[in-house]
This record gives sequence, C-alpha cells and structure tokens, in this order.
Amino acid sequence: MNKPTVVKVVLLGSSGVGKSSIIYRYVTNDWDESMQTTLGASFMDKQITYQGIHFKFQIWDTAGQEKYAPLAQMYYRDANVALLVYDITNRESFYNLKTWYLELAEKGPKNISLAIVGNKCDLRDSETVSTSEGEKYARDCNALFMKTSAKENLGVTELFESICDKLISDMNLDEQEVIDPFKSKLIPPSKQPKQEKKCCG
Repeated sequence: MNKPTVVKVVLLGSSGVGKSSIIYRYVTNDWDESMQTTLGASFMDKQITYQGIHFKFQIWDTAGQEKYAPLAQMYYRDANVALLVYDITNRESFYNLKTWYLELAEKGPKNISLAIVGNKCDLRDSETVSTSEGEKYARDCNALFMKTSAKENLGVTELFESICDKLISDMNLDEQEVIDPFKSKLIPPSKQPKQEKKCCG
C-alpha cells in the first residue's frame, strides 16, 4: 500500500457544540452520551481509502471554553483542514464562528481548507439557525457546509468524504489556483433569526 496522505484536521467552536462527539462518531462509529467536555485538546486518528487514495486523518479536538482559546493556535497553525462547528439550536455558537474565522485568517496557515458544520441536526424542532443561513455563511467564507448529528450518525461520514473530495481537487491544481478562503469578504452571521421552515438539511 502506498504511503498515506496525512491530513491534520482541527475542530474549533464553542463549548458544548459537539466537537468531541463528531470525532468519536467518525473514528469509532459510536456515541457516548456521557462524553465529558474537552479540557485543552484531545486527539484521535483514522485511516481510510477514498477514491483510490489512502488518507490518514489526524484529528484534533480543541476545548471551547474561553480560557483555553490561546492554546488552539498550537493545533491549527499547521492544520490542513479546520472544521468550524456550531450547534443549530444555539445562535450564540453560530455568531462565535466569526471569531474563529478571523483568528484563522490572521494566524492560521495559508490555503487551509474550511468547513462550516452545523451539528445536532437531530434537534431540528429546536433549530435557531436555518440551513440557508449556514450555507450562506459557508459561501462567504469559501468553505464547505455540512449539517451533522453525531448522536444519530447523520452527515458525519459525508463531512469527511467532502473533505477528501476537496483535498483531491486541490491536489490536481497548481498551488496558485487553490482558493484562499481568507481572500473573501467575510460577512458575519446575522444576529437576527430568520423565519424559515426548519429542516435537517
């Protein structure tokens, strides 16, 4: 087997949005109702073969509490992919994506691939951030968009497959052609909820 393509992935977002659960679901295909809040950072890895290419994901989960925020730079500064995760039932966690985006723009690696991830889509009856809002924000950031439920195993595998598709696409481009997500004009998430039909996306 050929040497795997190593992909460092870092998850960023507010405390309680389900970052650890997304990683645990993807790596173990399991759900832990009693999972504890991450302190500092945690790490898991997974190897897959997708479209004939062997990938080794090194996945870092960062703590969402403000006191740990300065530590996040240690993990995203050489990352290939950043997942900015929010809870679809918590608008504040959606607003906080702007802070993470701007920090990555200032301190993160050039041409890092971004994904905006709306987690807990099984709680669609309590949704306060519409799918269209999440999709629009992802477009503004030149990022992928996916809604997930770690609990119900919705969209998690598809999220990482979409990342693989993006990485494969970038492999076929010259470095100058790869889109820099930070050259876009960022439009912050709106703080006014839209009255739209709720769905799991």
